[in-house]
Amino acid sequence: MTVYIGVDFHARKQMLSYLTTEDGEIQQKELLHEQDDVRGFYAQLRSSGPVIVGFESSGYAAWFEEMLEELGCEIWVGHAAQIRKCARRRQKNDRRDADLILELMLRGDFPRIHRYSRENREVLQQLRYRQRLVKMRTMTINSLRFMAASRGITLRGKLQSQQGQGRVLALALPTPMDQQRDELCRLLMELQQKIETVEELLTQTAAADVKVKRLRTHPGIGLLTGLGLVHTLASIERFANGRKVTAYAGLDPVEDSTGERRRMGSISKQGSRLLRLLLVEAGQVAARHDDELGQVYRRLLVRRGHATAKVAVARRLLVRAYIMLRDEIDFAEFQRRGVAARSSRRSA
Repeated sequence: MTVYIGVDFHARKQMLSYLTTEDGEIQQKELLHEQDDVRGFYAQLRSSGPVIVGFESSGYAAWFEEMLEELGCEIWVGHAAQIRKCARRRQKNDRRDADLILELMLRGDFPRIHRYSRENREVLQQLRYRQRLVKMRTMTINSLRFMAASRGITLRGKLQSQQGQGRVLALALPTPMDQQRDELCRLLMELQQKIETVEELLTQTAAADVKVKRLRTHPGIGLLTGLGLVHTLASIERFANGRKVTAYAGLDPVEDSTGERRRMGSISKQGSRLLRLLLVEAGQVAARHDDELGQVYRRLLVRRGHATAKVAVARRLLVRAYIMLRDEIDFAEFQRRGVAARSSRRSA
């Protein structure tokens, strides 16, 4: 007996439509996350046989997915927009949404999307946490620089170093501002320590990952970009070609063509924002050390500007990383294959 459960998931509650293959009777139930025994309800259903739970992708559902994994339930995560397109009526409420998800599961039309493994989720969470800390550090540094500039002093160099801290603390500021300066300096040092702690954990993770080591042989791809690529792309075999990968990362241009007019616009910006940021930063380093990427950057810099050139290099870097992961090769082997392919084309 298999239990199918369609869940309309929200931050504070969830609406369920479920049935068993034994009797086929659809039942509804609402669970409040802070008041009801959510785990006990699913554990009771799981004790009677396999349980398949389907719900829309949500940023609030991490704990829910972990709970279902611990109970041994099968999890289907669906594309929210595609699920909504399947609705036959414009009326929308929690019960209808749960019924729709259950109906799609039973029909075999549920638009499932890729689910990251627990390891992927943990690494990506660490990367996002580090990025938030870096943003806070940047805001703190900018506040200190502005404070000094308002007194006619220009601060240069890294303020999070001991020498930089000494220059900031030596500033003669009026009473309200000197207290703020001291608090910002303490906050800056705390943020720097937290960033170093996260980076140390990420370094240990990368040291045990062969895929990350292989990617880091490419100029420009370092610790953060390598981890971001490996754990965002995850199962590389699910991508048929490089175009699918660029579309998944949101680096594909949006096409707006009709008739004889063909126009390629800006990138779609779908998928992971963090991965795009890491690729753009890594691409700028790669363009300085790789002749082919450098030529691409300089050519587009003249024609289209700095921003377009950076995105184009990031896109090519992503395709290279995809090939290296797919074929399990390092950068030296990637270059050798490229030279062999160009030689064969010339001889033909």
